[in-house]
Amino acid sequence: MEPLLQHLERFSEVLAVSRTTHVSTWDPATVRRALQWARYLRHIHKRFGRHARISKALERRLQNQWKQPGDSGPAPAPGLANFQALGHCDQLLSLRLLANPALGDASFHYLLQQLFPGPGVPDAEEETLQGSLARLARRRAAIHMLRFNAYGENPVLQEDSLMKTQAELLLRRLQEVGEAEAGGPGRLLSSLWERSPQNNFLKVVAAALLLPPSSPRPQEEELELGSPRTPGEEGQELLRWLLGKSDVMVAFCRSLPAGLLTSVAGRHAELSRVYLGLLTDWGRQLRYSLQKGLWIGTESQDVPWEELLSRFQSLCQAPPPLKDEVFTALKSCKAQDGDFEVPGLSIWTDLLLSLGSST
Repeated sequence: MEPLLQHLERFSEVLAVSRTTHVSTWDPATVRRALQWARYLRHIHKRFGRHARISKALERRLQNQWKQPGDSGPAPAPGLANFQALGHCDQLLSLRLLANPALGDASFHYLLQQLFPGPGVPDAEEETLQGSLARLARRRAAIHMLRFNAYGENPVLQEDSLMKTQAELLLRRLQEVGEAEAGGPGRLLSSLWERSPQNNFLKVVAAALLLPPSSPRPQEEELELGSPRTPGEEGQELLRWLLGKSDVMVAFCRSLPAGLLTSVAGRHAELSRVYLGLLTDWGRQLRYSLQKGLWIGTESQDVPWEELLSRFQSLCQAPPPLKDEVFTALKSCKAQDGDFEVPGLSIWTDLLLSLGSST
């Protein structure tokens, strides 16, 4: 019993250190060992959770660990606060490290790989960190549905609560890095773009741009993550970075589903103008094939007519002013192209004809 209690105390100290600048000395191997230690203790929680005598002894040891001499009330707990916290100590460790700007880039990227593992089959016998965070995200989504009707505006966020959790983590990290050094958020985002699975990263960026102005953090009683915060400057920093990276913006507008992009464009006017500009540029690359009776690309990377029409259809189903701006842009392109009314002469005429029959 005593070795187990010592394990508990040592890990609780590690958890307390995870909020300090000392993590700047942690390399990926140190982080991996700490996570493995946390998962071992999670198994301890699972094994002894129904044994009242053992769980009470463990909890009493944890509470006494942080109690100062002369204190009569409950002690503050920078580490593990109670036996229940042992059941998600790997989540708590990971989220504290992600929120700590002192964590080195290599260790931070290792943690991101746990959140964004990309394609692959998880180990059936070992619950992944992503899986445990997904469970947490589902609990949080239930709380949000009960308490915050504002999320009803964004079905994308309701659809994937894990993506929303990742988006909140990203915004929090941007805030921490921005407070630590000027230019830090941009460098962080560029590094994530280069090293993370790009399609998943773009979805997280979109989810972050869709977060409402006031987004509650996880509840204190769940993971002791701190007080509520409101995404502000970090969201604008993310938008500025995206608009300033033409290659990322092209991938963002080409890779993500039409409905998701319409939601983001409806929220951010600057992004909607760039998105609409890209769509018109892509439209100009298509040529009408008399043989096939449709608009086709001359290069393999050209956007197909069907995709172009689908994206315009989604935009035209958005509420004003976005819908009106799209029709105005299409009519302007049509006028510049000769203002033809006959199909097959101008792609803008054909798009307007198709949109008129589908909206």
